[in-house]
Order: sequence, then C-alpha cells, then structure tokens
Amino acid sequence: MISFPHCKINLGLNVVSKRSDGFHNLETCFYPVPLTDILEIIPANEFSFSQSGIQIPPDSDENLCVKAYRILKKDFEIGAIKIHLHKAIPAGAGLGGGSSDAAFALRLLNAIFDLKIPNLQLRDYASQLGRDCSFFIEDVPMMGTGRGELLTPLALSLKGWHVALIKPDIHVSTREAYSGVSAQAPATAIEGILKRPVGEWRAWLKNDFEESIFKKFPEVGAIKDELYSLGAVYASMSGSGSCVFGLFEKPVALKKGFPGMFQWSGELK
Repeated sequence: MISFPHCKINLGLNVVSKRSDGFHNLETCFYPVPLTDILEIIPANEFSFSQSGIQIPPDSDENLCVKAYRILKKDFEIGAIKIHLHKAIPAGAGLGGGSSDAAFALRLLNAIFDLKIPNLQLRDYASQLGRDCSFFIEDVPMMGTGRGELLTPLALSLKGWHVALIKPDIHVSTREAYSGVSAQAPATAIEGILKRPVGEWRAWLKNDFEESIFKKFPEVGAIKDELYSLGAVYASMSGSGSCVFGLFEKPVALKKGFPGMFQWSGELK
C-alpha cells in the first residue's frame, strides 16, 4: 500500500512559556502543504527498510517510520513488513517531513492490518514520536498548543493561494533555535490574527524564532526579503527550521532568485 506524506507550514509561532519538564509551550497554526514524500508499506516474510530520494541518515533504527511500526507492534499482533521511503521533503527545514512520514506509517499500518484504531488514539501514538506528528493524522489546518501536540481544528482555507518553499543549505537544530528565544505570552493570539485578511498578516503574524535565526544566518532572512520583492503577500520561516515560505495570489517563477537552494512551489488545497 502506498501513501503520500505531505509537509506543513507554520502560520505564526509563539513560544509562550517554559515548562517544568524543560520543554516549551507553543502556539501555532499547522497548515498542510502538498509537497509529499512517497511511503510504501507491504506485508513481508521479514522486516526491512529502504530509502531513496533526498538523503537522510541511513540508520534505519532511528527512522520514525520504523519507530511507528515498533510502537504499534507492542500493542497489536502485526506481522513483518517491508517499508520503502522516497524522500522529497528536505530534512531540517521546519516542514515536518519526518513527522509526516511517521504519522502516515501509523495510518498505513492501521489500514493494512485492519487494526481499527480511531484517529484520536492514533494521535496519541503519534505524539510519542514527535511534537508535531499528531497533526499529520488528519489532513486539515489545526491550531497547536502545549508542545504542539494539543490540536484543535481551525476553520481556515487558503485554497487557491500559491505557496513557495525555499530552503538554503543551512541546518538549524531545535536546540539551537530555542536557545535564542525568550518565552513570553503574545499580545494577540494567532487564531485571532488568522481571521484577518492575508494581506494584513505581515504586520501581525510572527514566528518567534526568526529574530535570533536571522541574526545568526542572515541568508535565511534574505530569502524572506526576496520573497516579498517577488510579490509575496505574506512570508515567514516555517517552524524552527531554515525553510522560508511565501504566499502568493498567482504562480511565481523562482529559479533565478534562489540559486543552489531547494525550492518548490504549488497551489494550496
């Protein structure tokens, strides 16, 4: 069985407070984007994992798809499988590609073995694999709070808008991103800002990681400026990674403006 794990962008990201467990409470909107990996899982006589496309660390024991299989195998009698993952979503970008692969692996295993696990329980399993994994169990915009795993569906549609994703050859670790942020409650909640027209988001909708990341990696901030110069109505860094996205009312040509960088554009659904 084959599925197509999609990525996401963050529409706003506030680091609200530091928790007693050392993590942070967040406020963000996860929005699905139709740039996808390809994930195939089939029953087999013995377990195996293989990959192609964009290179990721080769240790299969650390791959989130493998961990998803092992989590379910602890609670359900499921047989051996063969997993093949073709990567098209870049890693370390803030697009949630690995989290999406893990969530879609849970979804595929649920279907292949007819486990009849409801989505709410699948989201619980997903939350054990990563902070934003739960979002990818259901393909709709969600407000994320807590560590990002507490999800509430959001009535927001960007259907017909065009998104451009640009990632330089820069990896921003999660620890590095959080080290430059001072947690504080936002003056205006993201959900309220998203009710405004997209043309007003530039003045209101912020990603708290941008200030410190742009200082350390000015190339990332320059991508945001370039997207605005190309006509983006709104642009922002996605999550804590180095990918920057722009929202456009029409398709945009990118190739000449971002030489040597990963770039993708498409229409939102």
